[in-house]
Formats: sequence, C-alpha cells, structure tokens
Amino acid sequence: MKKNIAIIMGGYSSEYQISLKSGQVVYETLDASKYNAYRIHIFKEKWVYVDSNNTEFPVDKNDFSVTVNNSKITFDCVFNAIHGSPGEDGFMQAYFKLIDMPQTSCDMYQAGLTFNKRDCLSVLKPYGIKTAESFYINLGDTINEDAIVAKVGLPCFVKANKAGSSFGVTKVHKKEDIKNAIEVAFKEDDEIIVESFLDGTEVSVGVINFKGKTKVLPITEIVSENDFFDYEAKYLGKSQEITPARLTKDEETKVTAIAKKVYEVLKMKGFSRSEYIFKNGEPHLLEVNTVPGLTLASILPQQAKAAGITLVELFDNAIEEALKN
Repeated sequence: MKKNIAIIMGGYSSEYQISLKSGQVVYETLDASKYNAYRIHIFKEKWVYVDSNNTEFPVDKNDFSVTVNNSKITFDCVFNAIHGSPGEDGFMQAYFKLIDMPQTSCDMYQAGLTFNKRDCLSVLKPYGIKTAESFYINLGDTINEDAIVAKVGLPCFVKANKAGSSFGVTKVHKKEDIKNAIEVAFKEDDEIIVESFLDGTEVSVGVINFKGKTKVLPITEIVSENDFFDYEAKYLGKSQEITPARLTKDEETKVTAIAKKVYEVLKMKGFSRSEYIFKNGEPHLLEVNTVPGLTLASILPQQAKAAGITLVELFDNAIEEALKN
C-alpha cells in the first residue's frame, strides 16, 4: 500500500515563495512507487490541497484531511517544507502532535527554541558553544546607540530575532545608521538581536538524522558577493557556495563536532542547517535552521549530493524516520 504524504508549503512569513519552491521539489522528487504526494498550501487565509490542475480543496483542520469528489483523503505523514512561521517556529509541530500525525521536522519545543535566535544561543552557551557578542532590544525599549556600540562594536549586525535569516537583517557600519536598521528589523519581529561582526570564513553545516543516526553532511563555505549572506546572496545567486568548504583539517574537525553536538544537545530530529563563522580558528554559531531550503540550488541538497545521498533518498529517509517516531 502506498502511503499518502502531505507536503506542507507556503507559510505566513516573507519566505513563503521559497517555501513553495522547496515544496514543489519535494512533490516532484518523492518516490511515486512508494508515496502518493499531495501539495498542501498553508496560508493565514486558507489551508488547501492543490491538485495537478491547481484546483484547491479546503483542509479540514479537525483531522488534517481533505475531501475530493466526496472521497475523504487522510495522510500517513506530513513533509514539512515551510520556512519561517508557522512551519519552523513550532506551531505546525504542536498542531500535528495534538492530532497524532507524524511529521518530518523536529518537535515543537526544538522548533520554537531554534527559531528564537537569542534563546537558542543562551541555551547552547553553557555547553561551550561560542557565539558573537550580542545586545537585545524589545519593541518599546529606549534605543541607546552608545550602549550598543560599547557592547558589540562596529560594524555590527541588527537582526529580527524570530524571522529566519533572510529578512530584517542589516549590517551597520556607522553609529548613526543603527536606528534605521532597528526600524527595518522591527518590521519583521518585535524582538531584535544586535551582534558583533565576526570577520572570518562563514560556513553552513547540514546535520540530519539518517537511518537512525546523526549524520553531519559535507560543509559548505559561503562567499557572498554582497556585504553579507543576505536574501540576494542566498536566493538570487549573489554568492558562491563551495562544497566541500576550503577549511583546514583542524577547522573541519572542530565545526563538524560542534554541529553534531548542537543537534544532539537540542535533541533535534529531521533536517537542520547551522551557520558558523570562524574567528581565531574557532567556529562561532550564528543560528540554527530547522526547515532549510530544499530546492535543487539550496545548500542542504548540495551537501547531501556531496555525501552521495540523492534527493530521492534524502526525502525518503525523512519520511521513514518520521514514521518510526
């Protein structure tokens, strides 16, 4: 019997278009001899199943089923391809837990924690995970540029705390530009993290649960044509992504061990991609993504390919691991 797989995509954040592309790749890649794949679009105004003719059928949120031509379709597993809210911040994970539906990403707590950059870094610090200096601002706080510069220095990064890694991020070179950067970040979130600039090699490390074991994938070096790895660099080709990264054996060993430790300390499941910058030969963690891009050009699929894992195997494994739990 073929299993029915609901691929959720879209979401409520600025990254919804990338999510639709990721979801489409999953839809086109899943092994059709094992799975019946269904595209489910999750938006604030509607949850719908979209068939091959782009006809939409509403999802019954009571049990996450759809009815097509008077026939009810239920699902064996959900493949999560939503970047940002509600697929990467714990909301969908909590919903699926409540209705006892297996899903391919990490659990609710891990999703909520990793989506909150400052909480995640705070939890990992006692485990010896190095991070940039940081300064926190909540909406309504008095902005003290001198205090910010005294803590993190210049240049620095002003980031929305809970908005993925592509929106609400500004690299600030001058004190007088901090206020504008904060306004940009507040458009995405009501919490902000200001971090010191780490000048060094940036790498992205994919870690997955593969055949029941934690597997660190080949490391990708990020060389941005822009001032940093922003939306254009990430999604519009304004960067070089070099896999495997040009690291010394010592650097590779260190960041591999730390990425594995982060995955296991946080009790992660499914896919993850963590970002690091080397400072004085030591990897400093920037953030952890739990629903990384899954398009053919995305980093995690590139890393899987370098590890000899095809997309079909990568996605099949994610479903098989979810069904075990």
